[in-house]
Amino acid sequence: MRLLTHNMLACNIKGVTNGYPLRLEAEKWVEKEVDFNADFLRGVFPKIDWPALVGAARALGFHDLLPVDAPDPSVLASDDELLRRFHRALLQLHVEEGGLVCPETSRRFPINKGIPNMLLHEDEV
Repeated sequence: MRLLTHNMLACNIKGVTNGYPLRLEAEKWVEKEVDFNADFLRGVFPKIDWPALVGAARALGFHDLLPVDAPDPSVLASDDELLRRFHRALLQLHVEEGGLVCPETSRRFPINKGIPNMLLHEDEV
């Protein structure tokens, strides 16, 4: 599961009002090479929840990969190093095993072989 995917997932248990962002618990992660596409990164940047991305990167041990505060889009567009670090965090870091935890209910959704299982139990629908 890429951190891009993590950034878009939320807990959909019935009655949950604060199901985002899910806390990432990574037991195993890998880095996979992905072609760099600056135009894609600039286009997706406004849709990214920056604090959630930074938190996910830190959960993997990358405390200095991204700045805590979201950069201005014009800075991101002109700073090649920052754009490449954004690319690495968003697209190249893959969680293979672990879990996603709802901030409200503490319900843990497992990640196996890179796939998050967000299926709900009968009583959660």
